[in-house]
Amino acid sequence: MELPDVKEKWTAQINQVTIGATKDQGGTRARTVTVGGQTTMPFLTFEGELPFKPVIAGYVADTPPGWPEVLINAIGKEINSPEEWAQKCVEEYGVDLISLKMVGADPAVKDASPADCARVVEDVLKAVDVPLIIWGCGDDEKDNHVLPECSQAAKGENCLIGSAKESNYMTIVAICKADKHKIISEAPVDINIGKQVNILLQDAGFDLKDVVMFQTTAALGYGFDYVYTILERARIAGLKGDKLMASPQICDVGGEVWRIKEAVVDEDVLTGWGKLEKRGPMWEAVCAGVYLQAGADILIMAHPEAIKNIQMTIDQFLKGGKE
Repeated sequence: MELPDVKEKWTAQINQVTIGATKDQGGTRARTVTVGGQTTMPFLTFEGELPFKPVIAGYVADTPPGWPEVLINAIGKEINSPEEWAQKCVEEYGVDLISLKMVGADPAVKDASPADCARVVEDVLKAVDVPLIIWGCGDDEKDNHVLPECSQAAKGENCLIGSAKESNYMTIVAICKADKHKIISEAPVDINIGKQVNILLQDAGFDLKDVVMFQTTAALGYGFDYVYTILERARIAGLKGDKLMASPQICDVGGEVWRIKEAVVDEDVLTGWGKLEKRGPMWEAVCAGVYLQAGADILIMAHPEAIKNIQMTIDQFLKGGKE
């Protein structure tokens, strides 16, 4: 008996987005990173092409976040220096690019000045030669001052700047067009708002082929399944021909996981849950591994053990589970 062909027939392709610029391209990076380009759902190579594998961005901040000692100790003293932290991520953890967040710019943290943030960008660019993702602090008013300075400091490096929202997209478009960067478009776990932000970027004259989507990120147990379905729906829409949803996707796994109780409280509080030293990185790795299957192209990660775990997971997925 002839077996029926049950393969999905996708009609479109996810955009390819390249981050970073080499010397020949006007930058100083040793290499670039390209994501996207798929013609099928994650890792289903029998249905289509996966020209570029998912990548890991090492989480780095201008000032140490309020993380548990378990994570701080795993990173080491380098956490106090953005450039040394970035170097460790590249040289020891083997990440593909660096995600630099201006935590200290938050008025509730250090209220670091735009000039201070720009200097951090310059220092990190000198310290490592991989592509850079640059985030503000999350305060829209402050970021409208911080991100232009950071963008200018990295002019020509083809960074990925985050993030453009309904409230600030004009500022982000202006700086990224002027300084030749790519954009992260952000929506609050809402596929319709995600599409609307991309429409706004397009109407402002920005090419959606230079956009990576960010539907925010949830940790396991905190709306995780809902974010998964949003990522999956966006990827399916893109593969079916919706050009507004055909962008690669990014997840800030490290930034989100290490804020929740299960990843910061030891077994003296969560009796029977096991040592936080093992549980914390496992929580981050599980979240990252599942988001890979939902359609994440870039995973921002923090704990070295979690990074190592997901690097092996990506390789195994691409081999079809075969060693």
